[in-house]
Amino acid sequence: MHDDIAATSLSSTVSAPAACFLSEIWRAVGGDPAHLRHLAINGTGALPSIFHVTDLASAAVAAAGLAVAELVSLQLGRFPAVQVDRRLASFWFLTSLRPQGWSMPPQWDALAGDYQAADGWIRLHTNAPHHRDAALAVLKTPADREAVAAVVKQWPAVALETAIVAGNGCAAAMYTLEQWVDHPQGRAVNAEPLLHRSSSIGGNRLRATLSAGRPLQGIRVLDLTRILAGPVATRFLAGFGAEVLRIDPPGWEEPVTVPEVVLGKRCARLDLKNPDDLHALERLLTRADILVHGYRPDALARLGLGSARRRQLNPGLIDVCLDAYGWSGPWQGRRGYDSLIQMSTGIADAGRRAAGRDRPTPLPGQALDHATGYILAAAAIRGLVERLQTGQGCEVRGSLARTARLVVSNGNQSVAMEAPASEQPSDWSDIVEQTGWGPARRIRPPVVIADNPMAWDLPASKLGSSVAAWLADKA
Repeated sequence: MHDDIAATSLSSTVSAPAACFLSEIWRAVGGDPAHLRHLAINGTGALPSIFHVTDLASAAVAAAGLAVAELVSLQLGRFPAVQVDRRLASFWFLTSLRPQGWSMPPQWDALAGDYQAADGWIRLHTNAPHHRDAALAVLKTPADREAVAAVVKQWPAVALETAIVAGNGCAAAMYTLEQWVDHPQGRAVNAEPLLHRSSSIGGNRLRATLSAGRPLQGIRVLDLTRILAGPVATRFLAGFGAEVLRIDPPGWEEPVTVPEVVLGKRCARLDLKNPDDLHALERLLTRADILVHGYRPDALARLGLGSARRRQLNPGLIDVCLDAYGWSGPWQGRRGYDSLIQMSTGIADAGRRAAGRDRPTPLPGQALDHATGYILAAAAIRGLVERLQTGQGCEVRGSLARTARLVVSNGNQSVAMEAPASEQPSDWSDIVEQTGWGPARRIRPPVVIADNPMAWDLPASKLGSSVAAWLADKA
């Protein structure tokens, strides 16, 4: 019945696949299906894929936009119209940044990628130095791609995956869709809801913070995430005025994606193994409205910042957490990234079969990361809505593997779908963003909320370029 109501509430501009995605996402974040009537999704074309990636992009962006509009409606008494451009949403699911006179570094480490094993395919994720070292320690080869490929061919894919993961590395053997459904982890995560949501007891009603056209102004967001889903979520929140403070450890660099996702944020460093820095993080947490974190599930607990402690420090906190492989099953807590999840869940194999290729064929871009990011942003903003209404905080947990289930559940996209019209300079924002790496332009925002433009107050800045303090505390 809920899905029927949602479907009839949606504008006729929303395609059937996007409507199905949006219905499930909006239900997962606790949204009222009646609000869907305020949404329109415009534009044509779809990114080439066996799955409905553009429809997923449109729906995920739309859900986050609707959540912002709902927050505005509570404070102004009217629900603003929300329009999503599916073509621009497609571009944002790839990359939004257009450097002017400089180039982004390569997306992948020289050793990262797909390798043919003795009985199938495996993907090695080596972008982080310690993950690269872990893989090489198992393979016992020099850091040379040809040497790595020769050794990988001697290993069964699952055995190599197991060995690298046991050594604290990151790898994923390629499964089919059917194999993943029968896998113990596949069964576990596919049985989970798209989001785990629970309310907390305590806290105070959130003070209405709406400033003209900036519905999240005054909201403090503590960002403890890295590539890529978490930073996408907090980038969206910054786009509507939230104060986002990202915390990284000393020495950590993320040169490939940082210019893309730190837009609108201040970036500081704390060594959480240092008692003084850990105490500084606790002070930040007591004054945060939203926490978004993507550490492995037990990492904060080992530091004495488990869920109960976070709630003790800040009873009204909107606590948003994500992981890779889900919150139950034998692989809960396993390290993972979008490209690895696509291998494990059968998406890369399904793409291979559909394209008639002899190697893994993933979704265009890191679509699981981006979709999960917007879904978590929608959940965080709905947490604000509920705190305005009840004074209660909440906890939200999502995972890339469960988002993969969402992608697959909507069936295959027709191979006859026309690709979006090619990008033009008119698709870029008029503003030249003075990033920490050089000037750049951005693709125009994919969502428009009446009288509440999506815009960022700060350019992308380098990690560690700010102090670990809220702006009001610096004054």
